[in-house]
Amino acid sequence: MNGGDRGDVAAAPAGPPPPLDWKFSQVFGERTAGEEVQEVDIISAIEFDKSGDHLATGDRGGRVVLFERTDTKEHGGSRRDLEKTDYPISRHPEFRYKTEFQSHEPESLEIEEKINKIRWCQTANGALFLLSTNDKTIKFWKVQEKKIKKIANMNMDPSKVVGKSNVASSSVSSNTNLHVANGGYNDKSSNNLSNDFKFPPGGIPSLRLPVVTSNETNLVARCRRVYAHAHDYHINSISNNSDGETFISADDLRINLWNLEISNQSFNIVDVKPANMEDLTEVITSAEFHPTHCSTLAYSSSKGSIRLIDLRQSALCDKHSKLFEEQEAPGSRSFFTEIIASISDIKFGRDGRYILSRDYMTLKLWDINMDSGPVSTFQVHEYLRPKLCDLYENDSIFDKFECCLSGDSSRVATGSYSNLFRVFGCGPGNTEATTLEASKNPMRRQVQTPSRPRSLSSITRAVRRGGDSPGGVDANGNSFDFTTKLLHLAWHPSENSIACAAANSLYMYYA
Repeated sequence: MNGGDRGDVAAAPAGPPPPLDWKFSQVFGERTAGEEVQEVDIISAIEFDKSGDHLATGDRGGRVVLFERTDTKEHGGSRRDLEKTDYPISRHPEFRYKTEFQSHEPESLEIEEKINKIRWCQTANGALFLLSTNDKTIKFWKVQEKKIKKIANMNMDPSKVVGKSNVASSSVSSNTNLHVANGGYNDKSSNNLSNDFKFPPGGIPSLRLPVVTSNETNLVARCRRVYAHAHDYHINSISNNSDGETFISADDLRINLWNLEISNQSFNIVDVKPANMEDLTEVITSAEFHPTHCSTLAYSSSKGSIRLIDLRQSALCDKHSKLFEEQEAPGSRSFFTEIIASISDIKFGRDGRYILSRDYMTLKLWDINMDSGPVSTFQVHEYLRPKLCDLYENDSIFDKFECCLSGDSSRVATGSYSNLFRVFGCGPGNTEATTLEASKNPMRRQVQTPSRPRSLSSITRAVRRGGDSPGGVDANGNSFDFTTKLLHLAWHPSENSIACAAANSLYMYYA
């Protein structure tokens, strides 16, 4: 009987995991009430490194700020000890400010210093390496600790030194006729010193030679290479290759392949520019290398399609190996159809099996082995459909929201208006759809609804409260604010931790 009971238990299907309980972790650059945000301080890029121990942000002022994790260093123990544990360690992630540097300066009135993207490169010899780009120029940075050299044990009183000439004249003779034959000896050695200075027979005990010490260290960021003059249009993406040697950069019409060591030459691998620009129907919006296959990359377009290309097929990849797009529903076309279908961001899952894409209204999850359509679609802005005219007039419809996946690809996240961001579960039967606010109390605007299959109302069930915000009202009667938008966010590569930017503030959450 017991054997039968065990069989029944084993056969029971596992249900979807419970929704994550998100908690506030940290905030950097928090604004006080009524504080005005400077345009140059607004965060424009966020990126974790592969280990998750470092986080980089870029802003519209051309600065890159680095943060490093501290709780793993203090409580982590050795790797062998961690491998012996048979349960996951749940801790409050803590980051601290590490350093910052000016990455880009304004190049002209049209080309501003704003950081568009940051990508971490492989570390070496304790140094951190990363790529940063504005609209036209990519830079390769090395950040390393340098010992500060200081001169100590000086016993010369600066107040008694009149000038360098006096010091020199008191110790060195002006007699230049001092050369003697090799092995010779000049009896008039006293001529080497001026008459008013003589060493006592026992020397000067108080005279100490200066000593160079280097006890303190300082983080120094150095630009190793500048990759410029390769794009006629604004750069929207950079992505590292898994080979550790090359990377791509993409603008509206072209994708270029670079070697990290060579800054004056790149290879054009994708070119969608027509012979006649009047025939242009779509542009490249985002591009990313496959995380493990060094010859595979994907790029998205303004028509809502994703193309997978293989660098082994030809030097100029003008033909894709796979095309991912969703067929338009009959009779649904309108003036806004193509605008809201434009993909603003794509991300590969960590294992390379899935691609996540974000357009204005939805998140879509694609299986690279299935090009008939997305495996999941998550409605993010469906409640804004009646207001598309207003969104078009105030240019909000062109906002470019980013997206991210958890390390195991079981959840996805993206930003929205009113400094909100959404987290969705991806597994079979998983109806998790959580809305959080970028504040110290992320759940305070959460509206509880009965658990049911995913629908428009269950996914967009929480928005901003309070009627003083310009914007409008969603299906639940809550207002939303077009002026506060959460465009940039990143998911920790191995833990349920999200970093997101609300204007000039960096908020971090964990579950």
